[in-house]
Amino acid sequence: MAQSYKSLKEDFVSNLSGGGIWEVNYVTAVAPAAVFLWSTLQANRDLFSNYDILAFLTDYLLNVGAILAATTIYSSSPGVLNLLLILPAAVLYLFPSTFRARQKRQAHPLPANGQPNASKERNEMGSLPEKPFVTHYRGSMMVVTCLAILAVDFRVFPRRFAKVETWGTSLMDMGVGSFVFSAGLVSARPVLKAQAAGTRSSVGASLKAALRHSLPLLVLGLIRLYSVKGLDYAEHVSEYGVHWNFFFTLALLPPFVAFVQCFATGLVSIDMIALLVSCIFQAVIDSTSVTAYILTAPRKNLFSQNREGLVSIWGYLSIFLAGQGVGLDILPSSRSRVTRSIFGLQSSRSLLTRLLTWSLWYSVLLFLATSYTILGLQVSRRLANLPYVLWVSAFNCAQLALFCAVETMAFSGLYSGTDARTESQRCKRATSQLLAAFNRNGLALFLLANLLTGLVNLSTDTLQTSQRSAMATLCVYAITLSTVAVILHRKNISIKM
Repeated sequence: MAQSYKSLKEDFVSNLSGGGIWEVNYVTAVAPAAVFLWSTLQANRDLFSNYDILAFLTDYLLNVGAILAATTIYSSSPGVLNLLLILPAAVLYLFPSTFRARQKRQAHPLPANGQPNASKERNEMGSLPEKPFVTHYRGSMMVVTCLAILAVDFRVFPRRFAKVETWGTSLMDMGVGSFVFSAGLVSARPVLKAQAAGTRSSVGASLKAALRHSLPLLVLGLIRLYSVKGLDYAEHVSEYGVHWNFFFTLALLPPFVAFVQCFATGLVSIDMIALLVSCIFQAVIDSTSVTAYILTAPRKNLFSQNREGLVSIWGYLSIFLAGQGVGLDILPSSRSRVTRSIFGLQSSRSLLTRLLTWSLWYSVLLFLATSYTILGLQVSRRLANLPYVLWVSAFNCAQLALFCAVETMAFSGLYSGTDARTESQRCKRATSQLLAAFNRNGLALFLLANLLTGLVNLSTDTLQTSQRSAMATLCVYAITLSTVAVILHRKNISIKM
């Protein structure tokens, strides 16, 4: 890659100031709006149960195409796109077909003897059932992330959506944090299983398991580092550092999380620990010269060259723990005996109400942190500071609440099955196979997306590509990722990393 072109590419993604928080909300609202339309089509027309090529293409257009449009050609008018998705969904919801009525009448089948066996039902129902709205949330997050990492290199993708240099908010800044938050959310499953079984691993065993999980991510980070340096690929140094990349951040998280869980269990709730870690980190960078060091220090040695990635780990740890705290609250079944709490306070309210409470809590804390009359802090993904942690947490809880609301409206009584098999079938029917596929092999697809992004950038002058050609490239890229994801899912292949 010629030096002049490399410099142009680096300048294209550097020194950006981002956009407003509400714009990020409007654009990302397309994901739950698309799932709302998908859900009403499935609930009323059973359109996706026979998953043929037509069902796949419809699934793709709704849950991938709509997101691609929102971040490119509809980026200036996301409200219009939201209305185009919500209005037909609302019509289907308000005027359901007779098929939906038949589905409701069959919602509570009895056993062969005609009487439900309560004891047997309790034994068969799992304490951690599948929850389609969580799958939709994580799948949509992966779709946005994979689309954005290539789209950002084209002019059709607004610069205000790209990562900001230091202070501010943007769609891609939220994407990074959401990736970590969603990982923390599902990490609650093994914790809940251990709590239900009454077991607890030793410190050594927990750290060993964490290191085993980190090793593949470390290898991926090294491969990316070698590829970027070897191919003289354009890079944004102030994003993570000279050698650091996001895979290294992901690799560092499991040992830190294992350490926290081993020594903090039973003392305070995990979400309070997340908040405490972030507050301490904010106090340190405010009361010392750490902020100035990160932003202005010369890159003389290995640590200073990668200071953004190394120092921001505390913020990403807080985000991961915040996600795990939410997961501990919302993942258990209503039949489960596992304690559910919000900031350590027991809650028996509905799932949707608890998610709205989580979002409100973090939103209030974000307001207090960023208000000029109180703390007056600014959001910074580069520092992964307290406002960034609170913003990511509030946003993701709100997204989960929206997906949960859609599920509650379209598939009422979803978790009221009399046995595990019935509930599993209902949940499968209420889940987009495409989003389930992205959720199932998210990290592997993220790696594939990085490889395809590199291939496109090395073979195409993305800065000079017309809007029509850029959209064509992005559509081919998106359909390729979607096809691979669905093939792996249909063949029951899970690639663990």
